[in-house]
Amino acid sequence: MGGNLWVSALPTSEDIPEEVLATEIIIEAKSPKDNQPLTAAEYTLLKEEIRVSNFPPQIDSELRHKIFLLRILKLLKTFSFQ
Repeated sequence: MGGNLWVSALPTSEDIPEEVLATEIIIEAKSPKDNQPLTAAEYTLLKEEIRVSNFPPQIDSELRHKIFLLRILKLLKTFSFQ
């Protein structure tokens, strides 16, 4: 009777242990620019290209405005005594 309890507590044979997943080598990636699949070599080249770029990445003006408003809201909350 106690043996059945131990068998049900074990993971199924389809489960991959977390230790194995942590050591898994990723050989595919997605481009941070357009989300297209890349090989590991292409991803490395793209990351290096982005790193040495003379210009910072461009942020959409609408997103930049929302970030600005969130920063103002955060500032106002520091002065709020509610």
